[in-house]
Amino acid sequence: MKSKIYYILILGFITTGMIACKKDFLQRDPQTTITSNVFFQSTADLQTYSNGFYSQLSPSYDDINSDNIANYNASGTVDLMVRGGLSSANAGGWSKSDWGNLRKINYMLDHVKQVKGDAAEIRHYVGIARFFRGLFYFNMIKSYHNVPWYNTVLNSEDAALYKPQDPRAMVADSVLNDLTYAAANILPGGTNTRITKWAALTLLARYALHEGTFRKYHDEVGLTNDYQRFLDVAISASAQIMKDGGFSIVGSGGEGYRALFSSGNLSGNKEMILWADYGKELGVGNNTHTVLDYTWSLSKNLADTYLKTDGTPFTNTPGYNTKLYTEVFAGRDPRMKETIVNPDFRGPNNTTAPFRIKPTLGGYNQIKFYPRSADLMLGWVMNYTDLPIFRYAEVLLINAEAKAESGNITQTDLDQTVNLLRNRVQMPAMTIAVALDPVLSATYPNATATNRALLLEIRRERRVEMACEGLRYDDLVRWKSGKLLQDSQQGMYVPAMGALDVTGDGVADIAILASPNDESAIANVPEDIKKNLSKYYLKDKDGKDQNFYLTGGTSGFIAFTRDRDQPRNFIEPKYYYRPIPMVETVLNPALKQVFGW
Repeated sequence: MKSKIYYILILGFITTGMIACKKDFLQRDPQTTITSNVFFQSTADLQTYSNGFYSQLSPSYDDINSDNIANYNASGTVDLMVRGGLSSANAGGWSKSDWGNLRKINYMLDHVKQVKGDAAEIRHYVGIARFFRGLFYFNMIKSYHNVPWYNTVLNSEDAALYKPQDPRAMVADSVLNDLTYAAANILPGGTNTRITKWAALTLLARYALHEGTFRKYHDEVGLTNDYQRFLDVAISASAQIMKDGGFSIVGSGGEGYRALFSSGNLSGNKEMILWADYGKELGVGNNTHTVLDYTWSLSKNLADTYLKTDGTPFTNTPGYNTKLYTEVFAGRDPRMKETIVNPDFRGPNNTTAPFRIKPTLGGYNQIKFYPRSADLMLGWVMNYTDLPIFRYAEVLLINAEAKAESGNITQTDLDQTVNLLRNRVQMPAMTIAVALDPVLSATYPNATATNRALLLEIRRERRVEMACEGLRYDDLVRWKSGKLLQDSQQGMYVPAMGALDVTGDGVADIAILASPNDESAIANVPEDIKKNLSKYYLKDKDGKDQNFYLTGGTSGFIAFTRDRDQPRNFIEPKYYYRPIPMVETVLNPALKQVFGW
C-alpha cells in the first residue's frame, strides 16, 4: 500500500510540474524536483505514469449532436455550426491545454529508453502510450483533417512548433502504426478496466473502419483510391478479437440487453472489453440519470428505425406515421423499449406509478443507461452503475460493416456477427438476400456496395444496437451523411390537442393545450381525471410560443420552435471539419484552414 501511495504522489508531482511549466507546453523537463532521471527507472514507474492517460478515454451515454436526438436544451459546437454561428473567431480547440495530453504521452516515450526491467513489460507500457497517442490523433484527424504530427517533446525554441500541418495521409498512417504497435505489444491479461491487447485491437478496428469508410465516401480528401487497406485492417483486427479474445454476447431478451448499461457490476461480463468501474465504496459515481427527462430526448427517426419482431421494417406498416405513443412499441425489436421510454416503464424510485412523458422534450425520452435500482441512483454524480467503453457487440458490427463495404461478406459472416446480436433479443436472423428498404435507401443515397441492401441493414443494426453510446455522429460523418444533421428531428405523433393517455391504462395522463387562457380542448374531460392531468401549452398566457409545437397546428408531430425559427443547414464538405481558432493561426501563420473555413 505504501509503495502504491508513493507512486501516486510521484505522479502528482510530475503532473503539477507539467502544469506549472513557464515555457511552451512541448518543452523538455517539468520544472520540479522529481526529474525524469529520477523517476523513469522501472516498469512500476511506467505503470504509475501511464495511469494518468486514462482520463482521455471515458464512457459515453448519449448521441447528442446526431439525428438520434430530437431535442437538446443545451448547445454545443455542432449545434452552433449548423445554425451558422461557428467561425474561426469563436472556435475552441488547438490551445495549450488541448495539446497537453500529447505532450505527456511523448514525454514518457522520450524517457522510456532509460527504464530497466523486463523487455516485454516495457513494450507493454510503450504500447499503452502509443495507444493513447493514436487515440489523440484519431480525434484530431476527425476534427481538423490535416494536423501537425509530433512524436517527441520539443524545445520551446524548436522550429517544428511552428510548422504547417502534415497531410492527413501521413498522420493517418502514423496513427495506424501506433495502434498496430499497441495491439501487438500490450499484454492480453489483467483487468478489463485497464488497456489490454483486446482494447487496443478494438480501437485499431474502430479507427481503421472510420478511416477506410471516410476515404471511400469523402472524395474531397483525394484518398478514395486508398481506403481498402484500412478496411482490411478493421476486418483482421476484429477477427483476431473474435477468434482469440474469449468474449461473447451475453444475456437474453430485452433485460439481457439492459443489463449491459444499468448494472452495478460488470466485472464478470464477457461482453466487456473495456469498462469503467463506478461504486460507492470507490467514491466514484456517474450522472447517467440525466439521460431521462433532463436536457435531451430521442428522435422519432430513431424510433422508426427499429424493426418489427417479424424482422420487417416498421415503416412498411400501413399508418405507421400516425400511430399513437401507446401503440408504436407493440411488436417491435426489444431493444427499442430498453432505449426509449415507453408506457411500461417504471422508475426505480416509483415502481407502481406509471411514468408520464413530457411533450416539451418530444415524448421519446432516453432510458438506456438509466439506473434501474434505487441503491444505484443516489444523486448528482452519485450513480453507481458500471459503464462500457468498448464492448464486443461493436467489434462484431465493425467486422460485418467492413466486409460489406469491401463486397465480400457471406451468410456465415452475418451468423458470426450481426445475428449473434439479434439472437440475444430473439429477433429474426439477417439474411444475405435481405430486401432493399426504400427508407434506408433514401436515408443513405450515396452508400455503395456489391450488396447495397445488406450494407444498409448492417447500418440499421449498428444504429439500434449502439444507440446512445456516442458513435452515431461519427458514423454520419464517415458515411458522408452530414445532410441528416440539418433535418429538424421530431417527437411523437399527437392526433389532436386535448387529453392523452401515455401510460396505456386507458386513462388520460397529460394534456396538450393552446394556452393557459384556452383549455377548451379538455372542457368535456371528467373532473376527477382533469385535476390529475399534467398540462402543457403551445403558448404561454401572454401568447408567446413555448419550446414545442405541433406540425399540423392542432395535431401532428411534436417539433421544436428553435428549429423552426433558426433552421439548420449543413454545408458540404466544410462542416465535416472544424476551423482552427484564429488566434492559433496568428501565432503560427503556417497553419492553414481547410475546406472553406
